[in-house]
Amino acid sequence: MNESTAILNHLFSLTGKTVLITGAAGGIGRVLAVALAQAGATVGVHARTLAQARELAALVAEAGGAAIPLVGDLASVEACRRIIREVIDTTGRLDILINNAATNRRKSIAEVTEDDFDAISAVNIKAVYFLSQAAYLHMKAQGSGKIIHIGSINPFFALDTVSVYGLTKGAIVQVTKAMAVEWASDNIQVNCVSPGFMMTPLSKPIWEDEGRAKWFRTRIPQRRPGLPEELVGAILLLASSASSYITGQTIIVDGGFEAGGSWLRDPDYA
Repeated sequence: MNESTAILNHLFSLTGKTVLITGAAGGIGRVLAVALAQAGATVGVHARTLAQARELAALVAEAGGAAIPLVGDLASVEACRRIIREVIDTTGRLDILINNAATNRRKSIAEVTEDDFDAISAVNIKAVYFLSQAAYLHMKAQGSGKIIHIGSINPFFALDTVSVYGLTKGAIVQVTKAMAVEWASDNIQVNCVSPGFMMTPLSKPIWEDEGRAKWFRTRIPQRRPGLPEELVGAILLLASSASSYITGQTIIVDGGFEAGGSWLRDPDYA
């Protein structure tokens, strides 16, 4: 191993670290679980059912990693705190928390009910807040930690039928900054990764719809959906010691969507 390779391995290695990923059963979560395990971490994989969590743990094991299956309703603050305790009780530490779990109900603003608002907010904001709070107390005592929120481009680009989801993700951008400021002196870095329009099992029907797919492709400079695997680089950066001086930031991974568009390239732009 040459010197440059050794430096890279040291910067990005997660050997000996413990990661917790919420909502790990989704298309993004399972890719991150395997990737971070391959980087050397023990991964706590949270899902809504024990069957899902065990299936994820087996997937990580097949990739040569170690995983801890975890279940819990993130709408419950006590469940959030319990999940953090279980990871620490099992491994003795928690180095990286990835708040990936989120929920949505697609409705126009006029149709949104109080139950819709509360259900989306409970998982997308309250759970993130109290999971991070519980993780912080351990990370502070431990002397270091990384918290990564999975955001969205919806705070930066409004779409119809996702108003509540968008405002919850906007809150995540702001709380990333607040946590980064308050916890910097405890050597805890807090950042957010905001994916653009990705190809996941949940979004596949959208990309299979000719009209919607054309709308996306004419507006994304790279002309295609992102793949969950294309989030791994940003996550690995923020989870590793390579980002020791990066905190309070939101990294948008969107194929150039937020950068802008071109009517010269898109004569049928609508």
